[in-house]
Amino acid sequence: MSRQRTIAAEATVTGIGLHSGESCTVVFRPAPPGTGRVFVRADLPGRPAITSHPDRLAQRMRRTALVQTIAGTEVEVHTTEHCLAACQGLGLDNLIIELSAGELPGLDGSARDFCDVLRSAGIVEQDAVRPHFDLAAPVAIGEGKASIVALPWRNGLKITYTLDDHGGALPAPQVVELEMGEDSFVREIAPARTFCLAKEVEALRAAGLGKGATYQNTCVYDGVRIIDNELRFKDEAARHKVLDLIGDLAHVARHLNAHIIAVRTGHRENMQLVQALNRQIRAAELPPFVFDLARILDLLPHRYPMLLVDRIVAYEPGKRITGIKNVTANEPWCTGHFPGAPVMPGVLQLEAMSQTGAVLLLNELGEVDRAVAGGGRVPFLMSLDKAKFRRPVRPGDQLRIEVEVLRLRSRMSACAAKATVDGELCAEAEIRCMMVDR
Repeated sequence: MSRQRTIAAEATVTGIGLHSGESCTVVFRPAPPGTGRVFVRADLPGRPAITSHPDRLAQRMRRTALVQTIAGTEVEVHTTEHCLAACQGLGLDNLIIELSAGELPGLDGSARDFCDVLRSAGIVEQDAVRPHFDLAAPVAIGEGKASIVALPWRNGLKITYTLDDHGGALPAPQVVELEMGEDSFVREIAPARTFCLAKEVEALRAAGLGKGATYQNTCVYDGVRIIDNELRFKDEAARHKVLDLIGDLAHVARHLNAHIIAVRTGHRENMQLVQALNRQIRAAELPPFVFDLARILDLLPHRYPMLLVDRIVAYEPGKRITGIKNVTANEPWCTGHFPGAPVMPGVLQLEAMSQTGAVLLLNELGEVDRAVAGGGRVPFLMSLDKAKFRRPVRPGDQLRIEVEVLRLRSRMSACAAKATVDGELCAEAEIRCMMVDR
């Protein structure tokens, strides 16, 4: 069981952004357990802060960015991957990272200088356990020739990366394998610099990128030759790809125990993997909160034949809920709605979705005890928007109803609901309701 870590004292580094070309001073400060890595834009009014979090990931060309709307203004922090790779490699969980500009400095194009600065500040353990996650099932992302797979592996984080000849720039494909540790990261990955092809330079400049790039902080391949520079490793390009991947994996919600195997991937695939891993983490950490029919009857005033939820199989408080409706040949509508080939009326599918959402609302708004006592409030339907029906629901089908909260208020709420059978979408709608006395 490992413990969270931060730095012992402040540390400062100044440099030019690789893409913006703007000077940026970064001040690293210690932070209490559970803080995470918080970027503070000291150059903006109000000093807005963005905590490194997967929900704030934004894809930008050739770099990773964090974006958040704060006080009505969209705030961004660019090229986070080298700094966050250093944090990951050194095992630093909690930091305040204050910036004087929107893009972190590129420094020498690697994570080495960030590691040196953070190590010079001293690294201390904190009185809090670091949360880990053992990957339980494989996760795979692939598009074209790029692919990345995370496999269960209980001994920490292991990365195997393969980079092909990169359009003839590399003499041969490069393969790098790393078992993550502070010393191995600092020695084998942190010094690897970013790279590009000579033929890409003009296009990057035309796109407004690479304004701070030089032949010293970027390995520029002209054929197999490096322009005005020398490689630190013969496979430096693949090592830098590993560095970027580690920086992007900083957005996984828990310290990951897994073996990641990547081929030709970049930031886009890395972020897709991060989102998939976080979905698995959320699913694994959901409370064992399942309502059976008896509990549903305590909550909802509906009774057969108008009770259209049989059980609740998943519940994430304040966010989403999943219910099941087993459609049988004994449904009363079977005799009158398309007799001989009955289908579940669309209005009843909408009602099933509304009732599932009502279970969530009654729990969130503190109505459970009052409902059991026969009092309290119930949600009444106010409006339906974007209702669509995709395929018929027939006797024998099991309707899976997923409801996600859009707005949760004490009197009026809104949610997005969908119903599926065997993974195929049957119906969807946005539902708004008002809480009224029983």
